[in-house]
Amino acid sequence: MKKINISQKLAQFNDHWNPKIIGELNHQHVKLAKLKGEFIWHKHDDEDEMFLVLKGTLKIAFRDRTETIKENEIIIVPKGVEHKPIADEEVSIMLFEPVTTVNTGNLENERTRKKLESL
Repeated sequence: MKKINISQKLAQFNDHWNPKIIGELNHQHVKLAKLKGEFIWHKHDDEDEMFLVLKGTLKIAFRDRTETIKENEIIIVPKGVEHKPIADEEVSIMLFEPVTTVNTGNLENERTRKKLESL
């Protein structure tokens, strides 16, 4: 049991769309990521996702609308819902997801990260 300084962890990486594990609880990974640009349309058939915006503004596009999530706000995307994260400027986020969650959900491409680095 050691405290985790989120700012220090975020300072350890600069790559985008590559989540890093900073902790685990109840079969959930606590992840940090930096995002910039548009991700891909995808869904997670078996897992909900929770995005907490630490810095910046994140948009999550759904097929019928786009939600804007600002610093210190969260959005929970239910399993099975197609979505596409969009970061016009760099955004730092924290994710709480089951350990089985793959970042690209039901799709596999060059952005898929099956093995995540732990910080």
